[in-house]
Amino acid sequence: MLSGSIQISGETLSSAEVKDICDSLKGNSVRLLSLRGCHLSDRDFSRISRHVAECQSLAQLNLNLGVVNNLNRVKQLAEALQNNRSIHSLFLHGSPLTDSGLAALNPALSLHPSLASLDLGDCMLGDEGMNLICGLLPPDGAKSGLKELTLSANPAVTAKGWARLAIAVAHSSQLRVLNLDYNPLGDHIAGMLAVAVASSRTLEVLDLEGTGLTNQSAQIFLEMVENYPTSMRNLIIAENNISSELQQQISDLLSEGEEEETENEGTEDGGGEKEIWISQGNAGSQTLLVTSGFEDSLLAETEM
Repeated sequence: MLSGSIQISGETLSSAEVKDICDSLKGNSVRLLSLRGCHLSDRDFSRISRHVAECQSLAQLNLNLGVVNNLNRVKQLAEALQNNRSIHSLFLHGSPLTDSGLAALNPALSLHPSLASLDLGDCMLGDEGMNLICGLLPPDGAKSGLKELTLSANPAVTAKGWARLAIAVAHSSQLRVLNLDYNPLGDHIAGMLAVAVASSRTLEVLDLEGTGLTNQSAQIFLEMVENYPTSMRNLIIAENNISSELQQQISDLLSEGEEEETENEGTEDGGGEKEIWISQGNAGSQTLLVTSGFEDSLLAETEM
């Protein structure tokens, strides 16, 4: 475990353990707090939330798998985020938020000055929730928005909701990673997303694993990559009814584009400050990358 990280998974936390966590938060010595799938009393959740609000060092908060399991906890988390200024990455995957819970949380998410990565996968969201999420992807020139967004396994969202997201992605000035795996999107929605990818100047990774696509979608993406310059580096289309040949063709073209970009970067002068970007990988891990420009450098990885 890295210094400055607290990572606990699937345990029932005692009041003494919660006190230790709160003391660490109070001392501003925690950069990564992961309580994935942990069980704790409402009173203890409230205590942790109050200290999260005051902590100035916390960069990544993982409450995946049902830690935020009722509206009261959603409101306490929202209050904590309203006061916190340091969190760059928030993971709530597998929380039964529903649209009403996201509505309670949304003002804090919208106004948070540092939030760059958000995981709302398997949170029982629908079209109303999707409208709120689109507000976290401001158009060019508005304000800084999310760099990474995960919306895996939210099957209640309809074609209308996904269409709105595609429009927001097309005009987002920041988004680099979009994970939509295990949603019943189909070829129609995939076509909309292809247009969004072609329009976006920043989107590098799109995860469409297990989303009901066919060769029709793959052909559209192939033609896009062949004929139009995009920032896309990785398109994940496994577990769909797509031929291995088409998958390989797309992969090869994206690899060629990345190699050319790397060569071009090598001929340019280096230097300059790097920005902060917290990334959640697709291979079952979450990675926090804080590069030069904000406090000390930190590379932390925690298993989901």
